[in-house]
Amino acid sequence: MSNIHRLLRSVRAFSREYSRPSPKAPANVFSPPRPLKLGLALGGGFARGILHIGVLKALEDAKIPVSFVAGTSVGSLIGAFYCAGMSAREMEEVARMARFRDFARWTLSRFGFCSTDRMIQFCARVLRTRTFDELKIPFAATATDIRTGEAAVFTKGDLVDCIRASCAYPGMFAPVEIDGRSYIDGMLAYAVPTTPLRQMGAERVLGVHLGAYWSREREPRHLFEVIGQCFTIAQSKMTETWKKDADLVIEPDVAGFAFDCFDRTPELITLGEASMRAYLPELRALLNLPVGEPPSAVSDLAVISAPPVQPAQPEPSAAV
Repeated sequence: MSNIHRLLRSVRAFSREYSRPSPKAPANVFSPPRPLKLGLALGGGFARGILHIGVLKALEDAKIPVSFVAGTSVGSLIGAFYCAGMSAREMEEVARMARFRDFARWTLSRFGFCSTDRMIQFCARVLRTRTFDELKIPFAATATDIRTGEAAVFTKGDLVDCIRASCAYPGMFAPVEIDGRSYIDGMLAYAVPTTPLRQMGAERVLGVHLGAYWSREREPRHLFEVIGQCFTIAQSKMTETWKKDADLVIEPDVAGFAFDCFDRTPELITLGEASMRAYLPELRALLNLPVGEPPSAVSDLAVISAPPVQPAQPEPSAAV
């Protein structure tokens, strides 16, 4: 009998332990949200696009990673340099020395007044990368099929030819042929290439738009200003087509800068850096990154305009 009693006591003890509720996890454990992948869309603007270097400089200093880049026209050139591994400061040194003659040469033809063949040597010397696959960050260059008007988004193949096609401003530069099709400047398809970034996998998209008119205070002075003014007007009517895919758009005031103002590189980079730094808290909030101070409210689409930089001298004649 004693053995039976001992067995019953053991069964009761085991039953009590088995039915005891397991300890609950602390209710106040906080798991921070995952940082989101940033896509950077760089618009066109010829020499004004040097401003993009200042934007990249501010992002680098703030240690905000860029997961994808897409560029139109000059934005494709600077975007490719960055994705190839060049730092913003390295690009700044190159930009201080760059002039129009480094990218193009005057050569009259029925398709344009300039050739971009010099860009091949320039990129070979500075970029040192031939294909998209060699880039360190996924990159897209946009162009426009001159025959069909369709948008072209290049993400593979010969990198330099795609950049040349994206930069082939109508009337100034001859179209660039790729795989039997002729392409011109990507601004006609994507003034700021936000949509391709969504397709590439970007979870948040930052757009940089350089949308100033060629000449607003006076009549156009020559053929290129007429062409440039027409395209700027057309782009201003199509902004909603790309802004719908942007979470944040920065629009620095570049009205005081001519389209060929390579001699004002330091001012452009300073403006780009200041424009980006002013809104780093909003960008951090969008990306779920920690901020030093509580960020201000972020709307679905915040359009930013930086204070204008007063030109140091009368605006020079725009060549492109």
